[in-house]
Amino acid sequence: MTISELSRTESEQHSLTGQPPASTIQRSILLFVAGLVILLDHFSKLFIETQLPLNHTWAPFPEFSNLFRITHVSNTGAAFGLLPGGGILFTLIALLVAAIIVTYNFGLALGMQLGGALGNLIDRLRLGHVTDFLDFGPWPVFNLADTSIVAGVVILLFLMLTEQHEPGSGRQSDEEVDNTQNSVSRVPRQRQNEQAT
Repeated sequence: MTISELSRTESEQHSLTGQPPASTIQRSILLFVAGLVILLDHFSKLFIETQLPLNHTWAPFPEFSNLFRITHVSNTGAAFGLLPGGGILFTLIALLVAAIIVTYNFGLALGMQLGGALGNLIDRLRLGHVTDFLDFGPWPVFNLADTSIVAGVVILLFLMLTEQHEPGSGRQSDEEVDNTQNSVSRVPRQRQNEQAT
């Protein structure tokens, strides 16, 4: 494969993703947000690891300890302790998600998701597990990276839903798609009729 085949033109990238390539500003936002999430996540985990023994709890606000506490646990599974023991699988998933986000999509929401995925990946590579510590009552214990991933998904869903309903958003309505499909399917029939005469 030649270098020219590897480098895609702007129009080719647009046709592959359905969106124009990201600008330098969009990429900068993605990388800044991801970097900020990674730093906050990493330093919060280091603080917990050095200040609170594993499987111990601290209630910074004793009167609200039934709602919020800091509990130092290790997690070999996915976010919120789901699927324990899947460390290698989640490492591979994090790498794949990071590659897709950096390659095709940019922005605040995806920067949050990328930062969260890489924050937990760093823990998996560094420790073999993820350090979780935010303990809100009945919820499983989680960390800032998990929070960032979930918040990024919520923001992205909101943006996708509002984009679909905006007039002039560039998306075709169902009626426009039907009209396009009907006009495309008429062309072969017209050619067949012309050839038959």
